[in-house]
Amino acid sequence: MKAIVLRAHGDNNLLTLESDFPDPVPEKNEVLITVKASSLNYHDVFTRRGMPGIKLQFPVIIGLDVAGEIISLGEDVDGWNIGDRVLVDPVNRIDGGLIGETRHGGLAELCRVPQHQLIKLPDTVSFADAASLPVAYGTAWRMMQSIGQIKQGEKVLILGASGGVGVAAVQLAKLAGAYVIACAGTPEKADRLTALGADEIILYRDADFMKIIYERHGKPARRRHAVTPGGVDVVVNFTGGDTWVKSLRTLRIGGRLLTCGATAGYAPPEDLRYIWTFELKIFGSNGWEREDLHALLSLVEQGKLKTVIDRQWPLAEGADALAALEARQVFGKAVVA
Repeated sequence: MKAIVLRAHGDNNLLTLESDFPDPVPEKNEVLITVKASSLNYHDVFTRRGMPGIKLQFPVIIGLDVAGEIISLGEDVDGWNIGDRVLVDPVNRIDGGLIGETRHGGLAELCRVPQHQLIKLPDTVSFADAASLPVAYGTAWRMMQSIGQIKQGEKVLILGASGGVGVAAVQLAKLAGAYVIACAGTPEKADRLTALGADEIILYRDADFMKIIYERHGKPARRRHAVTPGGVDVVVNFTGGDTWVKSLRTLRIGGRLLTCGATAGYAPPEDLRYIWTFELKIFGSNGWEREDLHALLSLVEQGKLKTVIDRQWPLAEGADALAALEARQVFGKAVVA
């Protein structure tokens, strides 16, 4: 089969298209699917670069998010049939590990998957839309709903709003009835975020987002019962780096900071004074639950949630798709189909 194969950690040029990679054969309790779409995430960039504490068995085919059609059944597969349209939950919740990391993923013509990781795909949801959901939208759902519990009327500041998790977070915050302030790098991305429902835009390359929050929404007051408390109720920050302390400084007393990653650096400077002075709450969110994917599919099927796909690349250009994602040239999701 054709596949984008990684044989060592490093730069993007180590992802190579191979036309004769061995076809996978489904084992007991596994199915073989023909891949119809696979979406990329920043986790795939980290997999290619190498992550501390995680050792991969090379070669590996990246691509955590996979949707396709079953073409072969292994022994003891029950409840699934050839021709079924499926979405793959990337997390193996029985044996551990991830599709596209500890076993071959979606940047290939075929993918071998344990049956317990399959989710039935409604006929009305496209393969590309389905493949956009698990990592980005699933992560955003758990962070915004299960962990963050965004409420109607709250002011929510979202950094990295134009990425896969970001566009999902904007929509989920709006579905909860929040007032959404989205940070964007370009006017073009700002326009697209406004179209998704963002109430306010901050062009972070042109101005300091913390200062803009102070100008538009007031500086957070230190007194618990201040008449004009200032600041925002929630900040969504999965970039880290030099945005971390500024994010803390935009929060009102008792405000919440939600994080699910650190694409700009995992060891930012810290200022503990703001945490205790303003009684801030910092919530970490990691991954998603299987029922979250069912909820997301339902919202997409009902037209309440939009999967934002920047563009689709053919399999032969899968490495180019990851390079575009790494260079932050993608709005929403990068899909290989």
